[in-house]
Amino acid sequence: MASVDFLPGGYRFVPGVFQYSAGVAATTGYGMRRIQFRHPVPLSEGFARVEAIIKAAGRPLAAFCACELRSPGQFSEDGFKRFNEHYVDTLSRWGIFDGSTNPVARSNVCPEVNGPSEPSFHAFTFTVERDEPCPSFVVAGSAECPEGRGDYRDNIVRLGDISQDAILEKARFVLGEMERRLVVLGAGWADVTATQVYTVHDIHSFIASDILARGAAPAGVTWHFDRPPVVDLEYEMDCRGLIEELVD
Repeated sequence: MASVDFLPGGYRFVPGVFQYSAGVAATTGYGMRRIQFRHPVPLSEGFARVEAIIKAAGRPLAAFCACELRSPGQFSEDGFKRFNEHYVDTLSRWGIFDGSTNPVARSNVCPEVNGPSEPSFHAFTFTVERDEPCPSFVVAGSAECPEGRGDYRDNIVRLGDISQDAILEKARFVLGEMERRLVVLGAGWADVTATQVYTVHDIHSFIASDILARGAAPAGVTWHFDRPPVVDLEYEMDCRGLIEELVD
């Protein structure tokens, strides 16, 4: 698989499913700026704040290239589909989603404790005009299931098994997917500035042997006590390589 240029936004993306791409990287002459909100911002208000921030930076809305969402609980497969159809409405209005292809990378996870009461923004990333000495990229969240195969349940690694051995197998699958996406974006673990893990299951037994030893966390691991967005998924990761991150 190769990445595809999204010229209006100043980035390229790894094609994924209709609701998000598998990852994005800035093209020549552009970098990326990540904005994290201090507290989760409900989706409609969040889009409005995103729009204002991007416009204030003198960038077109097409510069919106990645987002990190928080939801109150895991979705059923039908519920997730309905949420995604609602989510892409704004991207359609912004001229980013064309009805079938979505270049924007995304993570959407569910805090187990003190989560939001409705789907909300945690952070987002957009491109800025800037030459950078190293690659800027965001790899979208992936759980232990190949995407684009029709449904999650029939393809989840070790479905229903939350033994330590099963969580490790799920983690290894996700690490492999992270690496596949990094390669397509022209990057590697050494370029990563943040590695995030989302699970409510114990990961201490394999942090050293399967994450650190693999080189997958050059800046450490941020472990969020969150669940992936769809029922029966247990382990998710994302990563990024950025030189500019702000809190709003």
